[in-house]
Amino acid sequence: MLADRDRIFTNLYGLQDPGLNAAIQRGAWDGTKAILERGQDAIIDEMKKSGLRGRGGAGFPTGLKWSFMPKEVKERPHYLVVNADESEPGTCKDRDIMRHDPHTLVEGCLIASFAMRAHACYIYVRGEFIREREALQRAVDEAYAANLIGKNNVHGWDFDLYVHHGAGAYICGEETALLESLEGKKGQPRLKPPFPANVGLYGCPTTVNNVESIAVAPTILRRGADWFAGIGRPNNSGTKVFCISGHVNKPCNVEEEMGIPLRELIERHAGGVRGGWDNLLAVIPGGASVPLIPKSICDDVLMDFDSLKAQQTGLGTAAVIVMDKSTDVVKAIQRLAYFYKHESCGQCTPCREGTGWMWRVMTRMVKGDAKVGEIDLLQEVSKEIEGHTICALGDAAAWPIQGLIRHFRPEIERRIAARAGVREAAE
Repeated sequence: MLADRDRIFTNLYGLQDPGLNAAIQRGAWDGTKAILERGQDAIIDEMKKSGLRGRGGAGFPTGLKWSFMPKEVKERPHYLVVNADESEPGTCKDRDIMRHDPHTLVEGCLIASFAMRAHACYIYVRGEFIREREALQRAVDEAYAANLIGKNNVHGWDFDLYVHHGAGAYICGEETALLESLEGKKGQPRLKPPFPANVGLYGCPTTVNNVESIAVAPTILRRGADWFAGIGRPNNSGTKVFCISGHVNKPCNVEEEMGIPLRELIERHAGGVRGGWDNLLAVIPGGASVPLIPKSICDDVLMDFDSLKAQQTGLGTAAVIVMDKSTDVVKAIQRLAYFYKHESCGQCTPCREGTGWMWRVMTRMVKGDAKVGEIDLLQEVSKEIEGHTICALGDAAAWPIQGLIRHFRPEIERRIAARAGVREAAE
């Protein structure tokens, strides 16, 4: 269990004032100038050494991503863009950071921008986050008023921070679609290469990072990479904000160490599964886009990138969606299939056509109105969508269905058999 002294987000539940003075008392903006005086390369090296992997879902090493930015600023300015378009079903960690601990993010934006030689940063906030945007804007205004950011600020690095409010499109959580939207265009993913580190916002070198990835950076640099790397497991280090929802007694967000057992996470922090652990059916461990896992795996699995990957699922955003035995698991995945069909931007044919087709087949399977051979066909089509689209939305649409077939195929077959029996009796 993570010790209180190792928690980065000390106001995650909003029990204290989110304002600047209270944030400073909790440790924000402490020695920020000294951190910048270490120099860009030293900061990036420390972030690499910490082992921090992106908290937005992909798990790419954050320090390595920062190092991809050009070392010199020529005719094109550099930009940092913070992805606060938290639209993954089940995920609600970034909104609490922006609402209750916004100065961790504002300070992180300054430090990360300095490390990448950027004088401007844009925070792209999800369209539905009204109060979160207001809270974040208040924190930005406080930082400007205190001369912590802006031109000729006390830290010696000219830096402007802009909060941009999106319009509520799930696809804008994909980094290049976010950049398109930020430029005032339709939110559709770009082909890569070129990658944003070379051609990003307004055609300039850009790094896109998740809110949590940026917000933890100041504490890592203050307390040292060895401290952060010493929490969790090798290659899966540090703390992580987990979102626990669904059929638990106390749904919550909690900051815990990477690699905590899933069962301990649910029972210690969420009051356990409704009806007891034996009433558990399945868990989606990383937000709606990763494959579910049945209770037999949940008993022992650890909550980190590599452990979940070994079980053919993923940590994703660490949004734990718990389903007890009252759940119609086929219907649940059918509902997710509809979500991805609805949110597809329509740019890629496999996604545009495939998500709708999968949803229609899943709708029939909920009722058992299908043939057993269609289960394999559905699996095959999902594989043709996965990995064949510009962005990962095609993967996100395919994986929940693949997880359902992998672990709950007998339930689909039972429904088909039951429906066939009804037809025979009617005839």
